[in-house]
This record gives sequence, structure tokens and C-alpha cells, in this order.
Amino acid sequence: MIFQVDRNTVALVGVCLASLLFGLEISSVPVILPKLESVFAADFKDLQWIMNAYTIACTTVLMATGTLADRFGRKRVMVITTIAFGVASLLCGLAPDAPLLIVARFLQGLAGGAMFTCSIAVLSHQFQDGNARGRAFVAWSVVSGIGLGFGPAIGGMIVALSSWQWVFLIHVPLAILALVFICAGVTESRDANAQLLDRVGILTLSFAVFGFSYLITQGAELGSGARIGVTIAAVLAFIAFLVAEKTSAYPMFDFSVFRIRQFSGAIMGGIGMNFSYWPFIIYLPIYFSGVLGYDSTMTGLLLLAYTLPFMLMPAIAERIRARYQARVAIPLGLLTLGIGFIAMRIGSGLEGANWLTMLPGTLIAGVGIGLTNSPTTNTTTGSVSADRAGMASGIDISARLITLAINIAVLGLLLTQGIVSYLRTALGTALDANELRALAERIAAGNLDGLSQASPKLATLDPSGAVVHAALVNGFGWVMLYCGVGVLALAAISFMIFGVRGRVTPAFAP
Repeated sequence: MIFQVDRNTVALVGVCLASLLFGLEISSVPVILPKLESVFAADFKDLQWIMNAYTIACTTVLMATGTLADRFGRKRVMVITTIAFGVASLLCGLAPDAPLLIVARFLQGLAGGAMFTCSIAVLSHQFQDGNARGRAFVAWSVVSGIGLGFGPAIGGMIVALSSWQWVFLIHVPLAILALVFICAGVTESRDANAQLLDRVGILTLSFAVFGFSYLITQGAELGSGARIGVTIAAVLAFIAFLVAEKTSAYPMFDFSVFRIRQFSGAIMGGIGMNFSYWPFIIYLPIYFSGVLGYDSTMTGLLLLAYTLPFMLMPAIAERIRARYQARVAIPLGLLTLGIGFIAMRIGSGLEGANWLTMLPGTLIAGVGIGLTNSPTTNTTTGSVSADRAGMASGIDISARLITLAINIAVLGLLLTQGIVSYLRTALGTALDANELRALAERIAAGNLDGLSQASPKLATLDPSGAVVHAALVNGFGWVMLYCGVGVLALAAISFMIFGVRGRVTPAFAP
């Protein structure tokens, strides 16, 4: 028994390290985007794709990974994907230009999404006891939060001490270390009844997500005919995915699990977190530096107010879930998260806004995400039988990362449109539509220095920079309002799915 406990601890360390790597690659990269823009002469769309390539790629392998892990062994697949993540990270660090970095980031996302899906499936099987599983997921949640929450500070520190390449290269030795613990501690497990890989489902879902993300990020550059074409193709791909999952003998996406209220209600938690909190962490440093004018050190410190509560709350969140069930814990977390964004929106709109006016909102949002994350993961995997853990974790992470990929693009679009709207009102017809959008994209990227060189008319139109500053404030106002209202709506939906009286469909329902 002592050996088993020790082995589980070793396995937990390996799984947590893998999740740490996955999170770091989402949140540490935004810090180096200004550097990449300079080194590679990249534009705003290139920078968005350097971010989106990773998250979109993650979504293409999530359900396939769950099926493969259930069929061929969760430990085996996790070892392979961790090795692949290390190799892809090496390729990112060696990329000589933006297009090759985007390709390498896509490969890294394929490996990262598969690795992350396996980590949840492995924990679900490794820790069979409910209390032990709860503690394991608390630890996993905290470490995953360190990766996502401290990523900007870690990325900034790496760039300050070395070069941007090491933001990627650091993952090579860390992946090797994770492999050591995974090989030593994880017990192999598989589902004897696992079926064949659903290739049609994988392809149609991946194409639909890519199409919608492409439409959001590149739509302004497309003609009306091309926009309509991409929209129709993406919608048809999603419909084809639904049809494929209904008619396939071996669907990767088992819709029957949505009959389980616990599972469906918890999925809303995963969607809510990635609708608001995690995509916004990519843009929040731009607010602190571009709007409030703080340097990188102060920005890093302020980001801690956004992320630290997330790491302090999992134990409290699990106590709430244990006492009041997920039907209270998850909607409560989403409600708190939404209130945090509304508070940020109010604080950012005050005259003389500064870090103090933003602090209440960032703290409340951090508490909200901390209350939501661990109960969501524990509930989705705990509401189905152990032999379906890979499938359940695949659906859970698919919902999260599809939402994240789409909303990274949506927040970028809203930020840009909010800036364009203000500039159009303030400057009138002094700039044509193309000049206005190009200027707005530069402002949205946080590059406020040298704007007059990029747009010579601006030196005359806005010599003090007050209009540009106000436009950026307006853009962030749109983003914060979208996040707040959206996640509040998802909190209500989650509560209704769980049921007001706590009426719960039994787990493992057919």
C-alpha cells in the first residue's frame, strides 16, 4: 500500500509537469509577441496566428487522443505525446521566420492538446478513490494554474535574461523531466471496449473550428464573396460533424453523456472559463502597458492579482463542491467570474483609471476562476465510468480549447473594432477605411510608439496621443463587457442544466 501511494505521487508529479508545460505555452508567448513582431517583421494577423495556431491545433486532436488513449493505453499515448511536445518546442525555438514559427506552433499544439487530454484521463484512472481523486485534481489545478497564470511573468523573465527562443526551448528539458516521472509512476490503463478512430468526425470538427477562427481573424481582409464562402464551408463542416457523430458506428463524440446533468452542467464551467478569463490573460498585459503606461515589471506584478487567487482557491472550491455539490460550486464560480469582469469594465472606465480601480475586478475574476476550475474537471470525469475517462476528458478539453481558440480571435476582433469605432468618431473622414483599420491593429497590439511614422497624418490629427489612448480604452471596454455578460449568461445556463432542486441524472447513464 505504501508503494502504491508513492507511485501515485510520482504519477501526479509527472502529469502536473505535463500540464504545466501545456499552460506555459499558452500564456508565456504573448509577452514575446512585440519582440517577434520586430525580429520577424510580423503584422497583427501573424501575431494572432502565432497564438491561434497552438490552440486551434489542440482542438484537432483532443477527441482522437481520448479514443487512442482508451484503446492503446493512456500511459503509452501520454509518453508519445510528451516526447512530441518536446520536439515541437525545439522546432519553435529554431524557427527562422514567422511562417515557420506558425507551423511549428501548430505541431506543438497537436502534441500539447493530446498530452493535456491524456493527463486528465490518467489522473481519473490512477486515483480511483473519490477523496484521493479530489486531492489529485486540486494539485493538478494549482500546477496548471501556475503554468497559465505565471506564464507572462516567466516569459518576460526568460526574455530579460536570455532570448525569445528560450521561451520555447525551456520546454525541452522540462518535457524530459516529465517523462521520467510519467514512466516511473503512471500505471498503464485502457478500455477493452474502445472502438476505431472516427476519422470523419475529427476532420469535420477540425475544419469547422479552423474555418470559424479564420473567419474571425482574417474576415476583414476578405471580400464579401470569400467571407460568405468561408462561413458556409465552416457551417457545413459543423453540420457534417454532427451527422457523422450520429451515424458513425464508432463516434468519437458520444452525445449520450450529455444526458448526464452533472456532465453537461460542468461542461458549461469549462466553456465559461475559456470564454473569458483565459483568452483575456493574453490581452490584459496590453491594457496595463498600453492604457495605464506601466513597465514590464509593474505589469507582471499586476498580473499576479489576476492569477494568484486562482491558485489559492482550488481547495476551497473542492470543499464547496463536496458540501453543496457541483450544481452550486460551478455556477457560483462562473457568477463570481462574471462579476469580476463587470467590475473591471467599471474600473477601466473611470476617469483617472489606474491599477487601484482595476484591482477589485482582477481579484474577483481570479477568485471566480479558482472556484470553477477544479470542480469542473473533477465533475466531468467523475460523472462517467472509469473506462470512458478518455472520451470524457476529450469532450471536456475540446469544449475548453475550442472556446479558447475562438475567443482569442473574438477578443482580438472586438478590441480592434472598439478602437476603429472610437477613431472613426474622433477623426471623422481624415483616414480612409484601410488606414483606419491598419492603425487600429497596431494600437490593439499595444505598439503605441512610432504610430506617427506608420500613419504620418496622426501626428497632426492627434499630437498629444489622447485620441489613441481613449480608443484603446474603448476597445478594452468592449472586450470586458463581452466577457462579463457572456460568462454571466453561461452561469445561468449551467445552473439551469444542473437543476434548481439538485435533480441529478445518475452517473453512467446510457
